[in-house]
Amino acid sequence: MTPFENENSNDDEEIIYVSKSEIKRDAEVLKKLGVELVQLSKLEREKIPLDDSLVYAIELAQKIKKEGYRRQIQYIGKLLRSRDIDPIKQALDKLKNRHNQQVVQFHKIEKLRDQLIETGNAEAILAIYPTADRQQLRNLARLAKKELDENKPTKSAKQIFQYLKQLSETE
Repeated sequence: MTPFENENSNDDEEIIYVSKSEIKRDAEVLKKLGVELVQLSKLEREKIPLDDSLVYAIELAQKIKKEGYRRQIQYIGKLLRSRDIDPIKQALDKLKNRHNQQVVQFHKIEKLRDQLIETGNAEAILAIYPTADRQQLRNLARLAKKELDENKPTKSAKQIFQYLKQLSETE
């Protein structure tokens, strides 16, 4: 048996080479994840599966300013390296998606409100929300149109928005 045959028999144990640049990129991704975690409120953070040491490090980062903050973010990234971050990322995505859905819903309500004020016709809203009070919508739309024409604060427009928001939450 030659020395070359011995080397070829160890091909099953392949060594995976990871470049220094790739390690740095991975560390940067974890630091960005750490920044996202630090920016969450306490209620949002409770919905994410974090252990006690990470929670403590995140709470500390929220209190620190300037250079200490940067070092704390690096420390959080280091803590994340030794953990499975997939459940954390999934929980963050779920939080972000919920926020995006709320923004889309608010834009839809604003569009309906503006259409109601402009036309005074509540039929589009009644088609979407059949339980809506037609008379109340017409009165609020008339008052909002009057406020706009007189350049007054749009109290009625805000009331229409709140009413539509309430209707969307109940259905």
